[in-house]
Amino acid sequence: MGPLPKRRYAKARAGERRAHIGLTPPPMDSCPQCHSPKLAHHVCPTCGYYNGKEEIKVESPKKKST
Repeated sequence: MGPLPKRRYAKARAGERRAHIGLTPPPMDSCPQCHSPKLAHHVCPTCGYYNGKEEIKVESPKKKST
């Protein structure tokens, strides 16, 4: 049998080795119509515009009746 570690490695040591694996948030642009954040090259989820044209019809959320 080959050489094996005699003791358990700490979680912090594993985290030091894997420091480069962290997730980064996707880059966001602002919508030219409503100025809300949106993903680049995607239809704005707030107003439904893309490239100056309305591509999808966005309905306002329904109000809850009590």
